[in-house]
Order: sequence, then structure tokens, then C-alpha cells
Amino acid sequence: MSNTTIITITVVVALDREIQLITLFNFLIQIASQSLDCILWIVGSIGSIGTCIVFYQPVFRKSPCAIYFIASSISQIFVFNSATFIRMIQYGYGVPVNSLPEWFCKTRYYIFYVFAATARYNIIFAAADRFFCSSHSVRFRRWSSPKIALYLIIIATIFWLLFYIQVLISFGVTNDKCRILVVNVMKYFSFFITAENGFFPIIPMLFFGLLTIRNIHQSKQRVSPTEILERNQILTNGRISRKDIQFHKMLANQIIIYLILNVPYPVYTIYRTYLGVSSLSGSRALIDTFMNNIFYDMIYLGYALTFINFISTSGLFRQELKQIIQRKILKRCRRHNIPTI
Repeated sequence: MSNTTIITITVVVALDREIQLITLFNFLIQIASQSLDCILWIVGSIGSIGTCIVFYQPVFRKSPCAIYFIASSISQIFVFNSATFIRMIQYGYGVPVNSLPEWFCKTRYYIFYVFAATARYNIIFAAADRFFCSSHSVRFRRWSSPKIALYLIIIATIFWLLFYIQVLISFGVTNDKCRILVVNVMKYFSFFITAENGFFPIIPMLFFGLLTIRNIHQSKQRVSPTEILERNQILTNGRISRKDIQFHKMLANQIIIYLILNVPYPVYTIYRTYLGVSSLSGSRALIDTFMNNIFYDMIYLGYALTFINFISTSGLFRQELKQIIQRKILKRCRRHNIPTI
């Protein structure tokens, strides 16, 4: 067998393998988007709305932690409908979203980064609030108030709206992909997202979480007469109120979910930057798209699990949800089903 024949066979085999990989990952991307993204979009959107409704009830409404959860859930609604939904129709149903005007590419990523950040930092604010609320120092407890919560939410929203204006400037469409056009800017942005989204939030979450646990343990060891605290929060025999304990549990689970599901994406972003994703083609480009979508879906999954976390963790949350369903939904259905005489 001549060398030319061997080379020809090798090329044909390599080409056949490349075609198989392209077919496989096109299929995987489509199925993942049609199924996983669809489920995350539906469950996440309904869950975020449900979270807002439950925490707006009188039993929760005046709690600063509930206000942070409402603000975070509102941000999540924007994330699900500006990112998850668009990825679903783009990769799952072949809608050419990158063929739309470039402002659409810039706007959807701007909305995603802004509201993903506000959702994230409202959870950090909630963690800080739990520390202040559980503190035995009156000075610290004053920092846990609805007024301060509203101020912080507004300030954080304005800050991220201004900060991520760079997305509107640096993003564009190239090779049917919406991404940062300048390589050096892409490297800077990748490092920043890794720190801001992946690693930096871990520090205050763990810091305030551990301090809150310490405060709770100290409160259980204290034996003191009933003390009526500001904001009608009651500390009886050195114990934190049942509602606050449930807030602590909900927040602790939310932090754990964040740590598990949010960190992989920024790490992969750095890898993509050094890999030179813009130069990839064929099956390698599709593999990168598939992996990138999976890591994005992990972020969306973290948000979608919020409502499920609250239901599974808090009996008070379940009770309020049950009452809302009975009063607002089932009662109206019965009223409409009553036959008129």
C-alpha cells in the first residue's frame, strides 16, 4: 500500500470522525436547550414570581431578609427571560437571534450581567442582614431594617446599571456569535467575571454565614428574660424567633446552592479566554458551545432552585403558600363554578 493511499485513508477517517462529532454535538446542544433550558425557564420564572408573592405577605413583608429575597427574585425574572429563554429558542429551535441588529446582542447581555449581579448581591445583603439580626449588640441590630434594605437594593442596582455599560460598548456579533470583539478586553472581562461572579461573593457569604452561626450558638447558650427587640422581633430565653431561624436555614441553603452551581462558569470562562475561543472551528467550536451552555445552565439552575429551596426548608413559607393557593386561587375557582339560578 503506497504512502499516498495511507494518507488518503487517514484523511477520510479523520473527516468521518469530525462529521460524527459535529452531528453529535449539534444534537446534544439542541436537546439540552429544548429540554433543560425550557424546564429552567418555566420553573425559574414561576418560582421567582411565587417567591415574590409569598414574601410580600404580611407575615414576611416587614422583614429586611424578605425584602432582599424579593429583590433577588425580581432580578432572577429578568435573567430567565433575557438569557435562558433566548438561549432556548436560539440553540433549541434554531431562531437566528444573532442575525438581529447588534443592539439586541448588546442589550440582552447587558440585562443578563446587571440582573445576575443584583440577584447575587441581594443574597449577600441578606447574609449580612442575618448576622446583624442575630447579633446581641443593639448597635448591630439597627442595621437590620427595611429602610436600610431598600437603600442598599437601590444603590446596588444603580451601581451595576452604570458599571456594566461596558457591555454595551465592547460586545458585538462575530462569526454568528455574540461576544466581546477585542481579545484584550475579553481577557480583562473574563478575569473580572471570575472574581465578581465566582470567587468574591464566596468571601462575604461565608464570612457572614459563619458569624451568624456563631451568634445563634451563643443565643442558645444565653439564659435571659424575654427581651423585646426593635422591629417587633422577640428573643425569648436567649433564643432567636422561629421566623428568623427559618430565614437562617433558607439563606444557608441558598448560599450552598450558589457555591456549588455558580463557581464553575467563571473558571471555564478563563479557560475559554486562553484557549482562544474565537479561533475555534468545526467540532471544537461546537464542543465549546455545548460546555459553555451547560455551565450557563448551572447558573440558571441555581436561581431556579430558589423557590424549591424555600418550600423544602421553611414550614412558614409552605404555610403561607398554601393559604395563598386556597384563598386566591381555589376560592375564586369555586366562586366561578357556582351555578347561577
